[in-house]
Amino acid sequence: MAEAVGRRREVMVVLPGLLLAMMLAMLDNMVVGTAMPKILIEFGGLAHMSWVVTAYVLGTTVSTPIWGKIGDLYGRKSIFITSVVIFLIGSALCGMAGSSMLGGPDNGMAQLIAFRAIQGLGAGGLIVNVMAIIGDLVPPRERGQYTGIMAGVMSLAMIAGPLVGGFITDNLDWRWAFYVNLPIGAVALVLLVVKLHLPKLHNKVRIDWKGAVLLSISITGMVLITTWGGNEYAWGSWQILSLAALSVVTLAAFIMVERRTEEPILPLQLFRNRNFTLISVIGFLLGFALFGAITFLPVFQQMVQGATATNSGLLLLPMMAASMVVSLFVGKAITSTGKYKIYPILGGVGMAAGMWLLSTMDVSTPAWLTGVHIAVLGLGMGFLMQTTLLIAQNSVEQKDLGVASSASTFFRSIGGSFGVSLFGAIFNNRFLSELTARFGPEAGEKLSKGGAQMDPKLLDKMPPPMRTGLLESLATSLTGVFWWAILFAIVVPVLAAFVKEIPLRGAAPVEAAKQEEVTPAAG
Repeated sequence: MAEAVGRRREVMVVLPGLLLAMMLAMLDNMVVGTAMPKILIEFGGLAHMSWVVTAYVLGTTVSTPIWGKIGDLYGRKSIFITSVVIFLIGSALCGMAGSSMLGGPDNGMAQLIAFRAIQGLGAGGLIVNVMAIIGDLVPPRERGQYTGIMAGVMSLAMIAGPLVGGFITDNLDWRWAFYVNLPIGAVALVLLVVKLHLPKLHNKVRIDWKGAVLLSISITGMVLITTWGGNEYAWGSWQILSLAALSVVTLAAFIMVERRTEEPILPLQLFRNRNFTLISVIGFLLGFALFGAITFLPVFQQMVQGATATNSGLLLLPMMAASMVVSLFVGKAITSTGKYKIYPILGGVGMAAGMWLLSTMDVSTPAWLTGVHIAVLGLGMGFLMQTTLLIAQNSVEQKDLGVASSASTFFRSIGGSFGVSLFGAIFNNRFLSELTARFGPEAGEKLSKGGAQMDPKLLDKMPPPMRTGLLESLATSLTGVFWWAILFAIVVPVLAAFVKEIPLRGAAPVEAAKQEEVTPAAG
């Protein structure tokens, strides 16, 4: 009993620092997504909008398994603190992008994309290491209460992010969407340095750097294909074909390396488990929907529906609130019944329904109806968010629990990276096509490349026919993204139907332990 009390006291001392670090990663994309229209107005570069998100997600994706493996081999405290510092450096640089100190706004969008990649590299170590540190400090029988606290903080971040981003964008410079990370991160760093005490490991096993580099090159190549294909370059161009060949070759080499290395970045034997493989694909598709909705919904709300940045943040609340409520319900239901297979099926159906509703919007769709549509999407996500991680963890042996958790995060991040890139390419092509049909090739090309003309103040000064044509082109292009997303969403319930419902580990032993604790006390 004394040991348990002491352990709880130790965890509660470091928990605020861990939660602050995790909130940094969760808040960032939410805040930046709401600020994106103002960034586009200042820098232009509408065609490169998706890369602001893609660079961050790509940096997170390629670094996540590396951070996890380094922490396993050499201890987590110094690795975790390093990832927080890199994230804060990236945040500061993002806030400075396009400033006079860095040469002015001409290269602002390119700088922002590059600095977002640095930010993403740091973010890759935040959530993974928080989960792992809790695992180091707390045995499995006591871990549920802390993961519940963490789930609540993640839900709070998802709700607060759009509001914070909207407030900053409307009342401060958009750069504070990045600078706001600095004071939060500073507090987290102080708490972690002073309060977090973990053993240092001296492992002689070499890190699988060869596998990490090959995986990073392959993923980057595939993201570039989805971003540039049919937009910057034709699908049959030598650039796209070369990237495809590079991705395939490096992926094949990665598989060969992972089979032979002593400590692989991503153990391939996990994929022999049907449930793990299915849930990895489902997590990939969930990343598609989540990041696609966050990236493109604020643009529709602000540019087409005329909402302020703050109001567009409020308008995302139905999705976040619905997801949070359903996640809590699902968590309690699974704990009570031990059954989970039905929930990813329901989640896939809800996600597909939400995407279909979003694809029906146009310039005349009122804000309240948009809220209903995104609430349906949130319901679907709520059924999927926690369940995918639970199934992944329950599908492997206890010794592989950490690897399964990081792999689940990894595939969701890949899905987000691919989703934003592919949806961005679809949006850019459709937008150019719509503008060309309405205004001709020369005007269409000019309008599709800029962002300043989307400033509501300038839109109001345009001749009505031009303003109407521009907004209709934008609305059609944005809703077309959601139409394509339906094709991916409908695969989720199909795959989930093949998940085998393996009994959850730990339920019976916990109950038995409770009985053992009660019986001696009674005597």
